[in-house]
Order: sequence, then structure tokens, then C-alpha cells
Amino acid sequence: MGYNSIAWLPLTAGLTAIGMILSYYAYRRRGLRSALRWAAVSLLPIAAYLTGSIEMFWKIGTAIGDFATGFVFSPVKWAGIAVAGLAVVLYLASGGRERRKAAREARKAARDGRRAEAGQSTAGGGPGSLEAGDATRTLPASRLPEPVSASAKKPAKAGKTA
Repeated sequence: MGYNSIAWLPLTAGLTAIGMILSYYAYRRRGLRSALRWAAVSLLPIAAYLTGSIEMFWKIGTAIGDFATGFVFSPVKWAGIAVAGLAVVLYLASGGRERRKAAREARKAARDGRRAEAGQSTAGGGPGSLEAGDATRTLPASRLPEPVSASAKKPAKAGKTA
């Protein structure tokens, strides 16, 4: 069914007439304000016909329908979506790798700075590795365990069982 196969003038005039009848009933029931709203909406179909807007809307609807049917049933278009999705994933993954690399380098620099302050060499491996002849390794003060005082130890009350 094409645009020219529909009698647009009688259709739009009929819709406008029905809307005007409804606006009269709205006037009787709800007042002038409601009737004016109904009348304004009722004039839109005939105005669209007279300005040629109906043909424009018909062409837009046809183009959207053709695109949708050509898109849904086309394996080539779905392959294009898959490739676009892969491109987005790769782009996002590359940004994450750069951020993690920068964070890893910052942590290493901070760790090396703490070792230099403590007087340890950075030539050794990671934390916990011992070099040859380094049997008495000292921990920095920030990593030493807290001493337990005698007042912190409270004896359990006798007679109570858990």
C-alpha cells in the first residue's frame, strides 16, 4: 500500500469532524477550557494534510520500516554489529591496561622509596625474599606487631561456659 492509494482528504476531514464533536461533548461536561483543548487537537489531522506533512511522515515511517526489516534479517549487518562491539571492547581494554600499568609503577616507586628510607637495598627480589648472608632482616617500624600488655589480657570469669 503506497501513499497515493489512500484518500487522505476524507480521512483527515473525518478525524477532524469526530474531534470537533468530542470537543462539543467536552464543553458540555467539563467546560470551555477542556473543549478548547479537544478542538486544538482535532484540527491537527486536517492541518497535517493541508501542509503536506502526512506525506513526510509516511516517508519517514517507510524508511524506518525498510531499515528495520533490512537490518533484522541481514547477517552482514549483524556481523557489522559484532565487529563494532569488538572494537569497543578492545578500546576499553587498552585504556584499562594503561591505568593499571601506571598504578603498578607508582606502587613500585613508593615501595622503593620506603626501602631507601629504611636503609635496605632495592637489589633484592620482592618483599619477603632474603639475599645470601642476610639471615637477620629487620622490619620497618610500621610493619612490626603491636606488643601485648599485661592489662590487655583479661582472665575469663570462672564458672561461665560458652
